[in-house]
Amino acid sequence: MVFVVRSLSSCTRHAARTQVVRSFSSAAPQWEGGLPDTIQRVGQSSAFPNEYPGMVYEFNWCLNGDGVTPLKRSAFRMNKPLDVKIAGLTPNSKNLKVKATAIPEAGTEALSFEDFDAACQTARDNLSLADHLYCPEGHVPSTTTGVRVISNSATLAPDILAYLDRCPKLSPPESMAITCFVLEGGEEFSGYSIEEIEVPVPPEDGASVFDLGYQPKEAKSVATVVVSGKKPAIGKVVAGIEASQKALAEDELERAKKAEEEAKAAESS
Repeated sequence: MVFVVRSLSSCTRHAARTQVVRSFSSAAPQWEGGLPDTIQRVGQSSAFPNEYPGMVYEFNWCLNGDGVTPLKRSAFRMNKPLDVKIAGLTPNSKNLKVKATAIPEAGTEALSFEDFDAACQTARDNLSLADHLYCPEGHVPSTTTGVRVISNSATLAPDILAYLDRCPKLSPPESMAITCFVLEGGEEFSGYSIEEIEVPVPPEDGASVFDLGYQPKEAKSVATVVVSGKKPAIGKVVAGIEASQKALAEDELERAKKAEEEAKAAESS
């Protein structure tokens, strides 16, 4: 019986010690004078975006600006041969020379603006639904005019990149002077269009937009090329790019000449 009493008293003392320890460990520390100032120097936590090859947010937003939304989350920006490999394709290591096959310009007897706009919208809609988008970027050969091709053709993309001159890879990406929509599997169509838009420019003489009360803008010509079909021909894509480059260069010369004439007229008045 004595042995039993000692065991019970020992268990009681052990339980009491355990209870005291638990009560101390669960008590929240009390800071005198509130939280220390150093707590304010801790940075805010942030979550990294769930990006992967073919799913880059800033490029997807750029494509949205071009009128294509990659709904399947697979759009590969191609600026160099390594980008082609990342997309799972085989790069063309040669500087490709392509024989152009003439295509009509919108606004001529061969192609109305209405027909071009309808074909362009159809191409954009179908490209948005494509499983994968391949987007070679570069300069028109021997120029500094930027080109972006948005296509679902794994066959054409490496060859188009091999045709274009390499250009700097801007981050964040911007829309190019020439945008090509190349749809594999659509109805047969080819054409290009030149239009003039207004783009924001920095104010002169160190002034700010707030000082002026408005955003200065200047005219700029841009081009859109649309080629679609069962197997779109690279010759038609190149024809649209080269014809667009020629038209854009002519527009720039015309604007420069007009600005010079206006400056001379202002000096003489």
